[in-house]
Amino acid sequence: MMTAGEVVVITGASAGVGRATVREFAQRGASIGLIARDRDRLEETRREVEDHGGRALVLPLDVADASAIFGAAEKVVKTFGAIDTWVNCAMTTIFSRFVDIEPDDYRRATEVTYLGAVYGTMAALRHMRRRNRGTIVQVGSALSFRAIPLQAPYCGAKFAIRGFTDAVRTELLHEKSRIHLTMVQLPAVNTPQFSWCKAQLPLHPQPVPPIFQPEVAARGIYWTAHHRRREVYVGLSSAGIIWLNKFFPQLLDRYLASSAVDGQQTADPVDGDRPDNLYHPVATDYAAHGEFDRQAHHRSIQLWMTTHRRWLLTAGGLLTGLFLGGRWLAKTRKQE
Repeated sequence: MMTAGEVVVITGASAGVGRATVREFAQRGASIGLIARDRDRLEETRREVEDHGGRALVLPLDVADASAIFGAAEKVVKTFGAIDTWVNCAMTTIFSRFVDIEPDDYRRATEVTYLGAVYGTMAALRHMRRRNRGTIVQVGSALSFRAIPLQAPYCGAKFAIRGFTDAVRTELLHEKSRIHLTMVQLPAVNTPQFSWCKAQLPLHPQPVPPIFQPEVAARGIYWTAHHRRREVYVGLSSAGIIWLNKFFPQLLDRYLASSAVDGQQTADPVDGDRPDNLYHPVATDYAAHGEFDRQAHHRSIQLWMTTHRRWLLTAGGLLTGLFLGGRWLAKTRKQE
């Protein structure tokens, strides 16, 4: 397990889940390379890191630019030393019916969300392979198993991340590498994406309930980065939808077709003049949270159970032993 002082790189670090994850690492004194496009928001993030006792390096760039990602990794190593953990969290999306999306927009969403994770993984491996150690965390989604309407670009990218991650993981296993590659599957999270993503809908987009605060996701990401699990689900809703899809995919098709289009829109109309972050960052004062604080949960029972699995298994074993022992004693006394 890593201790305080680890060197971390986080993409999408200036807002949403990435921003909350930065705080989670900073509280443990990490040195963090902060990657996102908006320099001003990154500077705010840097100040947060330093206020929490960590160190930060601001790296304003577009994750769809492979050479920029590789250059950022070099700067982190020169500034802080070898990279221990790399978290791929950057994303953008389009809320729209598939038939209404322009090809260039679809390509752009895919380049950022999918290829950004690919390039980040490449950059991390270039440095981690030299020491044969390190952890790469792909921030995924329950939607990487079960796609939903109005989010074809995002779902496609998350499916692709899961596919290439599985391929790279098997290559590392073949090499008997000590580098750990893992993926965290998130539920709906209250982030700014619903306020600044491109939206070609009549009504304002929203996450599908149950909604969790980004700090819940960040705790899951931090824990996963320090435990050698192949994959971690955050939230009962994530685990539930993934398992339901394994056994009842056609039933879910029909359910989502009837409920998820309206379920991803509020009652408020979309502002036709609102800026979106598909090609350029949006200058706002958003940080980790979006606009759904009232509906969002601060804790996840499922995540607590995951992070305390060993304790729960031990307790379960003791209770089973006590139960069986009690049955045996009762049977023995009855025979006497």
